Amino acid sequence: MRVLLVEDDQVLGEALRDHVAAAGHAVDWFKRVLDAVAATDTVTYGLILLDLRLPDGDGLMLLRSLRARGDRTPVIILTAHDQISDRIEGLNSGADDYLVKPFDLNELTARMLAVSRRYTGNAAPTVKLPGIEIDQVHRKIAVNGDSQNLSAREWAVLDKLVAHPGALVSKAQLHDALYAFGAEIESNTVEVYISRLRKKIGPDRIETVRGLGYCLR
Repeated sequence: MRVLLVEDDQVLGEALRDHVAAAGHAVDWFKRVLDAVAATDTVTYGLILLDLRLPDGDGLMLLRSLRARGDRTPVIILTAHDQISDRIEGLNSGADDYLVKPFDLNELTARMLAVSRRYTGNAAPTVKLPGIEIDQVHRKIAVNGDSQNLSAREWAVLDKLVAHPGALVSKAQLHDALYAFGAEIESNTVEVYISRLRKKIGPDRIETVRGLGYCLR
C-alpha cells in the first residue's frame, strides 16, 4: 500500500522509511505538517504513520483535519509522549492505534497489517477465495494447494486487488500502491505485474476492464 510517514527525526525517519519500504510498501516521508497536508490532498493513502510533535505544529492538526472532511484513512500515532492523557487525546481525535517510542519495528509492521485489515473489512489475517488462500501476515499464497512466491511489488498489486474483491481498481490506484513521490515510473509497470500475477494465480483471476482498470474475480 501507499504509506504516508510524518516524522521529523532524521535517523528514525530513515529507519522507518527503509523498514516499511522493505515490506513492499511505497513510502512518502515528510517532516512538516503542512507538507503532509498537501500530500493527503494529492494522494489516497492506505495508511498514515504520524508523529505528534513536528517543527510547524502538532500532528493532531493533520489527523483532525482528515477526520473532519470524512477521510477514514487509518492512522497510527508514533510519539515519545507516553502519558495516558496523550494517548486518550490521540485516540479521541480519530487515531486507529498508538505506539510509544522507542518501539520494535516488527511490532509496527504487525500493527500496520492489523489496522489495514480492519480498514478494508478483512479482519482475518488469511483471505480465502475459491482456490486461493492468501496469508497477508506471513506473505504466503497457495493456489489450489500449491505455494506461490510473489515479489514485493507483486504483493503490492495483489493487496490492492484483494482489498476490493470483485470491484474495479484503476491503473492509477495501482500506480499509487507501487510508487512514492519522486520514484521513476515506467509506463507499463502495472501491466507487467498484472501479467506476472496471472501466471501465478491463474490467467482468468484478474479481469481487465479496458480503459478503466482491473478486477479480481
